[in-house]
Amino acid sequence: MELGLVGLGKMGGNMRERIRRAGHTVVGYDRNPDLADVHSLKELVESLAAPRVVWVMVPAGAPTQSTIDELAELLEPGDVVVDGGNSRWTDDEKHAEELAAKGIGFVDCGVSGGVWGLENGYALMYGGDAENVAKAQPVFDALKPEGTLGAVHAGKVGAGHFAKMVHNGIEYAMMQAYAEGWELLEKVDSVTDVREVFRSWQEGTVIRSWLLDLAVNALDADEHLDRLKGFAQDSGEGRWTVEAAIDNAVPLPAITASLFARFASRQEDSPQMKMIAALRNQFGGHAVETK
Repeated sequence: MELGLVGLGKMGGNMRERIRRAGHTVVGYDRNPDLADVHSLKELVESLAAPRVVWVMVPAGAPTQSTIDELAELLEPGDVVVDGGNSRWTDDEKHAEELAAKGIGFVDCGVSGGVWGLENGYALMYGGDAENVAKAQPVFDALKPEGTLGAVHAGKVGAGHFAKMVHNGIEYAMMQAYAEGWELLEKVDSVTDVREVFRSWQEGTVIRSWLLDLAVNALDADEHLDRLKGFAQDSGEGRWTVEAAIDNAVPLPAITASLFARFASRQEDSPQMKMIAALRNQFGGHAVETK
């Protein structure tokens, strides 16, 4: 089949290559002309035979909104837009309604796989009407890992990005657990080879995972992570997961704590710890350190 792909960064570029390897035609557009096959969204749409499927792979928020707004004026009834970025699920409902008014279908698709997806395949979680999903199904089949797993029609519009959001929230908590365990192992004198302890967990343990494999890769490259600064950014999906938990009264203590730990990583001198030190000094006469 033919596919229009908007956004050819690290993920989008690799996805274009994987889809082409599966025998499909991909017409790609990116603001960087060195990456693009065409020079505008208008040229992209004109390059595709109807009914068209256009996959949007740009940052969430305003970039996605502006792209969908422009496509809404260029596409025709029966065409389908797939949002494969990290949009919030509430935006999906808005985009689907706007496009439906013009007879254009909409599918949201959460994508996981990162830089490994080109060779290993991408885990896909998509939401939307069955009719619209079917039009994009050959692309889903090309992108997913080999075998029966790795892709799911999660439900209605918004379900794909909601599932991917929860996936990322779980990822936050898993990474935090590995990080805390690593720090504790590094702290004690009795454990003399933390890297090999982590490596030993890769087989036969209940905590083995791809994240553990990646942790070992990182330790092989920098055994004590001395070259890194203890600063971790968040993509936004962890925040959305916690907000959704509050809205639905679902307790998420581990995911919430892992998000807050990332916030703490950005403070060189914690204001909260200043207050705790001051209070301990006030009620118990405990020593404080001054600048």
